[in-house]
Amino acid sequence: MTESGTPSQPGSEPTRVVEVERKYDVDGATPLPEWGGLPGVDVVSEGEVRELDARYLDTDDAELSRAGVALRRRTGGPDAGWHIKGPREGDGRLEIGWPLGDDDSIPDAVIETLSRWTTGRLTPLARIENDRTAYLLSGADGVIAEFVDDRVRATDLRQDVRREWREWEFELGPAAPADAAGREALFAAVEAAIFAVGGREASSGSKLARALGF
Repeated sequence: MTESGTPSQPGSEPTRVVEVERKYDVDGATPLPEWGGLPGVDVVSEGEVRELDARYLDTDDAELSRAGVALRRRTGGPDAGWHIKGPREGDGRLEIGWPLGDDDSIPDAVIETLSRWTTGRLTPLARIENDRTAYLLSGADGVIAEFVDDRVRATDLRQDVRREWREWEFELGPAAPADAAGREALFAAVEAAIFAVGGREASSGSKLARALGF
């Protein structure tokens, strides 16, 4: 990948999503949770398999990482594209996304957005390949959450170190409770179901951090 930008599509605007999610570590043979006790959840979809491949970039002195920001180019899945994940604020994190483009050059719009944190040269940092199975948990008003079962293969490209693990993510959807008490009640039920089958709190805050050994 190179730092040179490519023109943005005329009139195109990036997507902006505030992710509210929690992550859990699990062993390779851990069975999936039973979701019968989750408040408001009536239907759990069949698993959708997604093959994801993400390349992360940063400056040589890790300006983005030190600011709590991640830049990636990901293929596969419904949100393939360039993504900037901003610093965590409370229980959420803003993710801004752009289309992939015709090659792997960083689009000008991405470079412009990154300039609040760095204008330095960006080089490959890590590659994360992920065999994901995604499930939608829905109620009367729509999707309450997405639960994903991830089997991850990561490479620290600067140290040439490879790591593998399995983890779960539970991310709130548009029909999730809007109030703090409702969200905490939902997450409490989620964690009861996850801990009951052997899941545990995540040892690392992000896949990128874990790929780099943090």
